[in-house]
Amino acid sequence: MAQLHVAHLFFAFAAVLSALCSGVGIVYTVSASFLMRRFFSRPTNAPVGFPAVSIITPLHGDEWQLSENLTSFVEQDYPGPVQYIFGVHDRADSALVAVDVVRARFPDKNITVVVDGTLYGPNRKIANLTNMLDRAQHDVLCFADSDVRVSPGFLRDIVGALQQPGVGLVTSAYRGMCASRFWPRVSRAMTNYHFLPGVVTGLAIGRARPCFGQIIVITRATLLRIGGLAQFAHHLAEDYAIGEAVRRSGLTVAVPPFTVRHACVETTFSRLIAHELRWSRTIRAADPSGHRGAVLMHPFPLALLSLMFSSGNLLAFGLIALTLMARAILVWQTDRATGERYGGFPWLPLWDVLQFAIYLASFFSSRVSWRGRRFDVDGDGLLSPCVQRDASLK
Repeated sequence: MAQLHVAHLFFAFAAVLSALCSGVGIVYTVSASFLMRRFFSRPTNAPVGFPAVSIITPLHGDEWQLSENLTSFVEQDYPGPVQYIFGVHDRADSALVAVDVVRARFPDKNITVVVDGTLYGPNRKIANLTNMLDRAQHDVLCFADSDVRVSPGFLRDIVGALQQPGVGLVTSAYRGMCASRFWPRVSRAMTNYHFLPGVVTGLAIGRARPCFGQIIVITRATLLRIGGLAQFAHHLAEDYAIGEAVRRSGLTVAVPPFTVRHACVETTFSRLIAHELRWSRTIRAADPSGHRGAVLMHPFPLALLSLMFSSGNLLAFGLIALTLMARAILVWQTDRATGERYGGFPWLPLWDVLQFAIYLASFFSSRVSWRGRRFDVDGDGLLSPCVQRDASLK
């Protein structure tokens, strides 16, 4: 009898706790909906001049619509000189085919290709960027991922933000783009309706300190001020570490009110889980307390837990209905703010549950998979290769 009483108390407490967390999550979701509109309704800063820019893009493999992504950076409405640097570790890298396509289409553009396999640590992206820096001709440096696509006014907007007083680095929030396949659409929904509202809300309340590796714009002087790129070659979240270094130097990191588009290419369930787990564990490594607090960003799964622990209480059903209404508002407001159109709302509850499961799983391991390699992540967010496991897989 005593054990039954303890179990009853546990389930009652769990039901109430999950219901309370879900209620707070509803407040967060509705608040995020309107903060999205406010954030993207702000004007961008027009540049006071058009300094020369070097756009530096690390490449690895023949990614989905790679030539289209690279072309979007070349077709900029920007009157200043622009240099394009593409880097690979291996001369046989298939990404160079897309570079040849861009070169053939824009023969008058200043395009440089760097092939250099030098490594400075397990983070190969940082190695690739470092290897390209010596070839950069200009003092404004734009580090741009190869799976990113931008609008024609991107350089104007990003340079205008960089020219604001006290700004040392500009980064950009992003939304997803994908082919019309099921799992990439799941990834896009997670990006657009979970990640992006979380960033905007965090910025609004002063909690978020983002720096997104998809786009980092910094001057050469600021990069030298923080000690260069090679020092970040052991970081999992190298973008976050770069942003923190800039802030420690006394400068700010700006996030202008626009997004770039990030390719969601996880074509299978396993690839989606691996990618989302790596991303979630990256956030945990960069901001442990913020990652724990992110449980409130999952009101629908929390309401389901309240229903389960309460054995079908009618109030829990009502809570579930409220969470779905709040999520619908967030999707609608996000689409209006970003100009997207979302046609998969009936699937959103299932995807929310999947996102919550990934979030929970991120607490149970510090191992990540990245471009076919496996790493352990320590408490400081530093990478170390899983040597024994990798050797067994060869």
